Amino acid sequence: MSALSVGVSREKAMETLKTYNSEAFHIRHALTVSAVMGYFADTLGHGEDKEFWSLVGLMHDVDFEKWPEEHCVKAEELLSEAGFGPEFIRAVICHGWGMTRQAHTEVKPEHEMEKMLFACDELTGLIGAAALMRPSKSTKDMELKSLKKKFKDKKFAAGCSRETIAQGAELLGWELDELLEKTLKAMQETEDAIEAAVAENT
Repeated sequence: MSALSVGVSREKAMETLKTYNSEAFHIRHALTVSAVMGYFADTLGHGEDKEFWSLVGLMHDVDFEKWPEEHCVKAEELLSEAGFGPEFIRAVICHGWGMTRQAHTEVKPEHEMEKMLFACDELTGLIGAAALMRPSKSTKDMELKSLKKKFKDKKFAAGCSRETIAQGAELLGWELDELLEKTLKAMQETEDAIEAAVAENT
């Protein structure tokens, strides 16, 4: 049985996300990170908490579209008002660890789920951008060596912080290549489900 409580239903979470996010890009990113986090819950032995992991991924940037300067700060207020539990809110807030000098972003990821979100958030963006450069527009035929080449090219998807991705791997106790490989596989395995969710919600 799950030890982690979200506090609200998936339907309520989606409704809350859409209240503060209208841009297709942000909805897609939320759904992508949600699917990848659910995948990692299963593969890392946290299947009983899959819904928690998935919904943390869905809601992690709830405040970013409207309040980018208050990212991971405004989220606490929005999620609390919507009825999300304290464990859930902490998990969302700590993915902004070290990003600013705001007190909220000094909350360090401790749980494996929190570390996973910190590690894969920026990386899913990089992988998604790399997929769009391919003739197939898909992750399914992407190889690790191709992803590593894009990772090393700092001008490509420059907004995706390589430093944060590397720091995330370190938090997890993984080599960087392991994080790249496992996250690429997660996106390949969940791509169809992500596309279906995007079509339904944008």
